[in-house]
Amino acid sequence: MAENILDVSDSTFDSEVLKSDIPVLVDFWAPWCGPCKAIGPVIEEIRKDYEGKVKFFKCNVDDNPVTPGNFGIRAIPTLLVFKGGEKLDQIVGMVDKAKIEETLNNSI
Repeated sequence: MAENILDVSDSTFDSEVLKSDIPVLVDFWAPWCGPCKAIGPVIEEIRKDYEGKVKFFKCNVDDNPVTPGNFGIRAIPTLLVFKGGEKLDQIVGMVDKAKIEETLNNSI
């Protein structure tokens, strides 16, 4: 995973994601997941294009089981987009950059 995308945990999810004043993309991942590792650089590239418009976080599902359970995460990678404390959209699996950008553009 990209080092510039911050980690969010079960204990910080509410304050960092749900109370954010701008849209947030959360990448639910695990270190053993090949597609998760593959999508990381794509998300980092997108993060640079959306700086100041969207916040980006990653959530390790192994270390933080409560939050993925709360949102019904059953497969990884799963990307969730939040705005105003509500889940707006979800992407499951490895997708291309254009799909992620389309999803983000619909949230800003």
